[in-house]
Amino acid sequence: MLKLNGGLGTSMGLNKAKSLLEVNNKDTFLDLIVKQVLSLRQQERAPMAFMLMNSFATSKDTMERIRVHHPNFGNPYDAALELMQHKHPKVAEEDWSPAAWPAARELEWCLPGDGDVFPALLGSGMLDKLIAAGYKYMFISSSDNLGATMDLTLLNWFAQSEAPFLMEVAVRTDSDKEGGHLAYDGQTGDLMLRESDQCPEADKAQFSDIAKHRYFSTDNLWVDLAKLKATMVANKGLLPLPVMKILKTIDPRDPESTPVLQLETSMGAAIQAFHRAEAIVVPRSRFAPVKTTSDLLVLKSDAYEKTHDHLVVLRPERQGVPPIVKLDACYNFVDALDELIPFGAPHLLRCRKLTVEGPWTIGPNVVFEGDVMLVNKGTKRKELLAGTYSNSTVNA
Repeated sequence: MLKLNGGLGTSMGLNKAKSLLEVNNKDTFLDLIVKQVLSLRQQERAPMAFMLMNSFATSKDTMERIRVHHPNFGNPYDAALELMQHKHPKVAEEDWSPAAWPAARELEWCLPGDGDVFPALLGSGMLDKLIAAGYKYMFISSSDNLGATMDLTLLNWFAQSEAPFLMEVAVRTDSDKEGGHLAYDGQTGDLMLRESDQCPEADKAQFSDIAKHRYFSTDNLWVDLAKLKATMVANKGLLPLPVMKILKTIDPRDPESTPVLQLETSMGAAIQAFHRAEAIVVPRSRFAPVKTTSDLLVLKSDAYEKTHDHLVVLRPERQGVPPIVKLDACYNFVDALDELIPFGAPHLLRCRKLTVEGPWTIGPNVVFEGDVMLVNKGTKRKELLAGTYSNSTVNA
């Protein structure tokens, strides 16, 4: 089981691994993942190996968290807990030269996308070590997706299929129009993943047609390790993945800083590198990534609960549908979210949709039900007092 843990969550204003954010009861994403692994090992009495793909930006803090809070956590056969992701220089948009930022040299570097997991496995020797130790399959997912757990039913299906690669997909909804979708390669007949960055402008409407392109990748992947090794050797140590050109600023928190390009690959795109790769439709509950502070607020709320084996799942009352939270852009960063909910997340168990506009502080013991809007058109922060707010708009 490998969890991708290289990103800093810069879109949320973080300078540490997103997996170190607290979810509930002082447990971080990382703590919950470690506890899930220990629980599964005990339950199945199996030596399941676990690995984090860290980066130059996340390795120190992540491994320190494990050392301090989980000192006895390790792997069977003394296998390493950490796989290091490569790093690439950011390049100036103007002339493609290496970008310079003397104020913070570490910002001159970037990660090459989660598609780097495959060359990192091969180049580090880790792939060979796992195969030699008798491991046959690997489950890969993101550390910010607590829905992506080791599912033994899926593992059994994958093993019996004898496929080299399996992608978990979910049915697209209106909220997934901009995300990549599954398709068939017209030349080979094999499956492929098409990302929005690869779509010509003239084809955007077709790309967003959820009736035509029904499935999107959850970024939960299963790989046959021996077949991965054979495919990479046949391709001279690489997987032939399309490269995406991403435009950003060199300092993610400073929109006026130097425009730069980052060249990235997607691990989901690897599906097209394998003949007879498969996709399987899974419940939406296996896709619950935290990409925004709105996502984090929902996850912190009582709409979710922790099970005895440390899974974080929607409460039964939600009937599989999480609350919709739309926070104003002023809450894009985690420190701003902390100012919004200094007393902890409000009660969202019976909330369908919460919209927050303008500067607010949500007090303790606040309950939202149905559709609620908080509207503050001024610049002075307004405190929302304890109480139940049901199907209403609250104006400052």
